[in-house]
Amino acid sequence: MYLATLELECTIYTTPYTTKRLNFILVIRSPSKAISSYPSKLVVHQSMASEPGILTDWPWKPLGSFKYIILAPWITESIYSIIVGDEKGCDVFNLMILPLMLWRMLHSQLWISLSRYRTTKGTNRIVDKGGSHIPIWRTDGVIITLLLHADPVEFLYYWFHRALHHHYLYSRYHSHHHSSIVTEPSTSVTHPFAEHILYFALFIIPLSTVVFTGTGSIIAIAGYITYIDLMNNMGHCNFELIPNWVFSIFPPLKYIMYTPSFHSLHHTQFRTNYSLFMPIYDYIYGTMDKSSDTLYKISLQRKEETPNVVHLMHLTTPESIYHLRVGFPYLASKPYSSAWYLWLLWPVTLSFMMLTKIYRRSFVVERNQFHQLRLQTWAIPNFREQYHLKWQKESINNMIEEAVLEAEEKGASVLSLGLMNQGKELNRYGEVYVKKHPQLKVKLVDGSSLAVAVLLNSIPKGTTQVLLRGNLTKVAFAVAFSLCQKGIQVTVLHEDEYEKLDISLGTKSEGKLVISKSYSSCKVWLVGDDLTEEEQRKANKGTLFIPFSQFPLKNLRKDCFYHTTPAMQTPKALENVDSCEQNWLPRRVMSVWRIAGILHALEGWEEHECGYTISNIDKVWEACLKHGFHPLTVPTQSKS
Repeated sequence: MYLATLELECTIYTTPYTTKRLNFILVIRSPSKAISSYPSKLVVHQSMASEPGILTDWPWKPLGSFKYIILAPWITESIYSIIVGDEKGCDVFNLMILPLMLWRMLHSQLWISLSRYRTTKGTNRIVDKGGSHIPIWRTDGVIITLLLHADPVEFLYYWFHRALHHHYLYSRYHSHHHSSIVTEPSTSVTHPFAEHILYFALFIIPLSTVVFTGTGSIIAIAGYITYIDLMNNMGHCNFELIPNWVFSIFPPLKYIMYTPSFHSLHHTQFRTNYSLFMPIYDYIYGTMDKSSDTLYKISLQRKEETPNVVHLMHLTTPESIYHLRVGFPYLASKPYSSAWYLWLLWPVTLSFMMLTKIYRRSFVVERNQFHQLRLQTWAIPNFREQYHLKWQKESINNMIEEAVLEAEEKGASVLSLGLMNQGKELNRYGEVYVKKHPQLKVKLVDGSSLAVAVLLNSIPKGTTQVLLRGNLTKVAFAVAFSLCQKGIQVTVLHEDEYEKLDISLGTKSEGKLVISKSYSSCKVWLVGDDLTEEEQRKANKGTLFIPFSQFPLKNLRKDCFYHTTPAMQTPKALENVDSCEQNWLPRRVMSVWRIAGILHALEGWEEHECGYTISNIDKVWEACLKHGFHPLTVPTQSKS
């Protein structure tokens, strides 16, 4: 059985006087049956459009989807006439152009949909369309694909690649790809457009061959494309995953399959290991890097990196998984914003949520380097809403405790508790773990001291009165105390808040703690999680809101100023800062709760900073500035 497939542009004579031009596929299956023996009621002739004449194409064809812009003058004039109420200038014909076109499109689509539905259903169908399905498997097509990839694809790629490393082409094209010394899968497709055309021309050789020879199959086509993507991504993944026993079982495999370490050397040495996926041509032409085997073995034996400082956070919303560094780099590189296309990923999101119920351990989401310190960020697989459920408290505490002990086992000197992992109701700012494990070597840091220092330095100079509103945390009590010591009046709105602060501060408040029902007296508000929208709307115009909470305030007022949650600008020496922390902070801006852990390790402080203790605020602030962290500009100062 032979199979020939021809794609023709034809004119079909539906009546003796009318014609219709169609593109269709003619499939000839039997070699013993002449074409003339097929039903001849449908007469086919070659269309004259195979040699297009003048005006065969529409004049606005080059505009593509923008062709409808030619309607803009009529539509604009009609809309303007309606808005200004110019009855004389409102031409009915102009006014009807757009709705008439929309009606014709809808009318045509209704017929198209009905026709396709009835054709699919089969009822009263007039013509049966002939066609064939591509087979799932054809041995000869698979073999042809493999052989054509080995040669000429690999052979041509090798020499094209070497040519791209010539200084003329390298400086104009290929250097763009080599800007990634430390590669990752996205590097595999980071090429100038001209190179993409070249690679497409190479990879199409096996595919077009099996198509034109009639030996194509789903496995051959889909499998080859998958093979290209697999090897491309694997070669740039920056970790070695091919076990040594694979090459021990079949030694010649080293000539026909590269490893991630093999291609990594090409990105660091530039003049070796040019092959696409098969190193055989580097062996043949003497461009094989001599350290390829050594690097491969070293990479396999390399142990997990031991962090000096661990920052323990948690997920915020189900969609926040895509904003992590291990998620989508584009989303991770900027503050959180809800993207419509993430709704299309709801099956993945739901699956991950189910996975978090099974996998009850922290996981690494980011690695950074600051001078000699190795920093890692770990995340608890719990979402923000789960922290408000009392029945989840024990489970979350167990996961945090396991993370603390794991950091201890790995030799970390400091673990800082971020977001709600240090909640008072949850574990008393981490004090529970210190009391449970009195011999704990890793120092637990909740960052409250630095948070207080940053808040105090965010209040504009000359401020004499501050309104304190929100859930009274350890930071809120410490800030209130420091403000009173500085002679700044602290105003609260609710009696219960006043009583708690008064008991805590006592005579230390020096008469600066007052209660007031007035919202108009304070231009600076220090706010926490319990600030209501109603209270926020009662603030005076120009009020500066400074959050002391872990989570940002919802910005309801356009006539007021909103500062970020306590955070600082990181020094340039901090490496691998590729994503936004906590989803709402800009890149290279870090929360003070995380910075506090870094400072603790840099300064070599031996005490825990957790529970209800507060370190020396001035000492922490001076250490922060000394190591290159910079305070953020307060909004009112930037606009004044």
